[in-house]
Formats: sequence, structure tokens, C-alpha cells
Amino acid sequence: MVVPEIIEEKDRNKRIIRDLYKAIIFKDADTLHLLLAPNLEWWFHGPQRHRHHLIPFLTCSSSSASSSNPFVPHLIEEFGSTVIIAEGYDKVNNVWWVHAWTITVDGVITQIREYLNTSVIVTKLRKHLDADDDDACYSSMGHCVWKSKLIDDSVPGLILAI
Repeated sequence: MVVPEIIEEKDRNKRIIRDLYKAIIFKDADTLHLLLAPNLEWWFHGPQRHRHHLIPFLTCSSSSASSSNPFVPHLIEEFGSTVIIAEGYDKVNNVWWVHAWTITVDGVITQIREYLNTSVIVTKLRKHLDADDDDACYSSMGHCVWKSKLIDDSVPGLILAI
């Protein structure tokens, strides 16, 4: 049986990410300010020439018109209660992107992992406890729970463990 609060949280997290991309498209700095933590942790993987692909949009400093905005997600997936994956394609710059967002229980986005022209595979981690509960270690369960869909297998890939 699925608990209603869990369904509401999943819907809430996807709605937060959809609202974030709408705010990026319309350069709505007020909404971005509400959704993003002031000390947002940003991590990037991809070609160096695209290193600041997302940041100008999050800060509303991009000079790009909303009609040519590269951040229209084709897919938004939820993993657990805090990680949301969004994937899309920027036709203007010929860039495939995957964003992994971390959201707190309060609905604030605290982390973004940005992958450009990189195939991403998401796997689940399994917690192993030693005799002492303080000495937990994690290992991959060895199976993929999600894989980039907009990019082909010839592109280098990374595994994102959640």
C-alpha cells in the first residue's frame, strides 16, 4: 500500500523542478530565489567549453531569449524522496544535458549535478552495516534504475549512485 504523503511528496518534488525550469525559461528571479538554496552546491561534468551552461540561467544573467532557452526538459524522473533527474537537449549548442537535483524535505533545492554530452546511469546504493552502526559503508546494488535516453552509447558515461 502506498502512503498518500509519499505520493504527495513525489508530486511536490516533480512540481518544484517543473516550476524551476519555468522560472529559468521566463527569467523569474523571484521564483528561482525561493526554490534554490542561497549556497547551492553545483557540480559539473562535460566539455569545458560548456562549463557555465546552466549557471547564467539560474542567476538570470543569460542574454538568451526565452524562445531559444536550452532548458526545456523532455523527461523528469524522481528517485527516492530527494533526487530528481531532468533530461533535455539544447539544439542551439548541440548539447545533451542531464540535471540531478537534490531537494530538502522543505522543498528547497540544495544541489545540482549538471552533465553535458555525457551518458548518465543511475544505480541504487545498498547500505552494509558492520558490527557498529556508526561504521556503515555503501556499495552499488549492481543494477541500473535509469539511463540517459536522449544520447547514444558512443558518448562517455558516468554512473550516479543514489
